[in-house]
Amino acid sequence: MERYRVRVEPMRSDCHSRPPRPRESEEQAAHSTSDYPRRRSQRKATPQQQGWRATKRSSKLGRRNRREARADDLKQQLNEGVRATKNRVLGVAQIAGMVLVGAIAVIAVLALLALGINTGARWLAKREVERGASPEERSEKAKENLLIIGSSGSSAEFLAVRLDETDDQILGIAIPSGAFMEVPGQGFERVGDSFSAGPGVSLAAVSNFLAVPFEHYVVIDAAIYQDALANQSLRDVMGNVTDTDLSAEEREDIAQFISEVTGDRTALVPLPVKPIDLGSQTFFEPQRDKIADLLLQWWGVKLGAEDAAVRVIIYNGVGTPGIAGMAAQQLIAAGMRVVDTKNADRFDYDTTMIAVQNGDMAQGEQVKAAIGVGEVIDQPSEQDVADMIVIIGKDYVPPATSGQ
Repeated sequence: MERYRVRVEPMRSDCHSRPPRPRESEEQAAHSTSDYPRRRSQRKATPQQQGWRATKRSSKLGRRNRREARADDLKQQLNEGVRATKNRVLGVAQIAGMVLVGAIAVIAVLALLALGINTGARWLAKREVERGASPEERSEKAKENLLIIGSSGSSAEFLAVRLDETDDQILGIAIPSGAFMEVPGQGFERVGDSFSAGPGVSLAAVSNFLAVPFEHYVVIDAAIYQDALANQSLRDVMGNVTDTDLSAEEREDIAQFISEVTGDRTALVPLPVKPIDLGSQTFFEPQRDKIADLLLQWWGVKLGAEDAAVRVIIYNGVGTPGIAGMAAQQLIAAGMRVVDTKNADRFDYDTTMIAVQNGDMAQGEQVKAAIGVGEVIDQPSEQDVADMIVIIGKDYVPPATSGQ
C-alpha cells in the first residue's frame, strides 16, 4: 500500500499575503448563485470637503441660498398679492360698471316712461278739451255757472258759483280783487281791474284762470257781496242785482232755486292766495293748485287742464285800444286759454296772422274760426309758453257786444 505523501509548502512571509477568505455560508452561496446577481453602483461618491474652510464656505452658501429663497418667496407673495388686488379691483370696477350701466338704463327707461306718460296724458287731456270745446258743449257746461260780481266803483271782487240743481247744492270760490291773473286786453293784472273794461272781460278772466266756462253774471253792491260770504248764503243776492245779462225768467228761476237750498248745502270758500307786498300796496298770487280738489269735484276740471287747452298769445297789430282783449274774449269763450295780450312790434298789420308754433294746423283753423279772420301759417318754435301766436290785423272786426 502506497503511502501518500503530504507536501507542506512553507508560508509566504511577504506583507502582501492575504488572509484566507472565510467560507461562505450556504445561504450566501445560494444568494451568490441566484438568477439576479447583485449590481454594483457605477456612481462615484462626491468627495466631501473637509476642514473649517469648507464648513465656512458651506455656511455662506447656505445663507445665500436661504436669502435668495426668502426673496423669491417674498417676490412671489407680492406678485400674488398684486394679482389678487388687481383682480379684486377689476371685479369691483366691473360690478360698479354694471351697476352704473344698469342705473343709467333704469333712469333712461323711467325718463322715457315719464315722457310717454306726460305726453299721453297731455294728448288725452287735449282730446278731452277739444271734445268739449264746441259752443254747444261749453254752453251745456256753463248753464249752471254764474259769476257774482261785488262792485265798489271801478274795481270788484268775484264769486264763481255753480248752482248744482242735480244735487241741490251751491258751490262757490271767492276771488279777491287784488288777485293777479291774466286779464284779456290788460295783461297780467289785478283781476278786480278787469271790471273797468266791462263784465265780459271779467267773465273771460275768471274762465281763463279756473278753466271753467262762465257766460252769465250778476252785479251787486260790495256790502251785499260781503254779507253773502259771511253768512254762507245767496238768498239776498238776486233781489239786489244792479246789472246782469240774464233774462227776467232766468233770474226768477235762479232765485227760486237758491231759496230752496239749505244752508248746509252751500259752500262758499275763498281762493287760496299768497300775499305779495310791493311798496305801499299788497297783491295776491292765486294758488290754483290748492283748490285742485274743489275744481275736480265741483266742475270736473283736472289740475293742468288749462295747459291742455290751446294756449294763445295775442298781439295788437293795429293800435286800437282793447282790440286784443276783445279777440281774447272770443278765444276764451271758444275753450282756448289766453296766456298773454300785448302790443305788436308795429301797428300796420293789414291781415291777422295766426302762427302755429306748438300745435297743429287744425288748431290754427279753430283759432281762425273763433275770431272770424286770419291767415294760418306754420311757424314751429322751441318755446313752450304758447301754442299759437295771433297778431290782430286791420281785417279783424270785433263783435258788437264784446267786453261790455
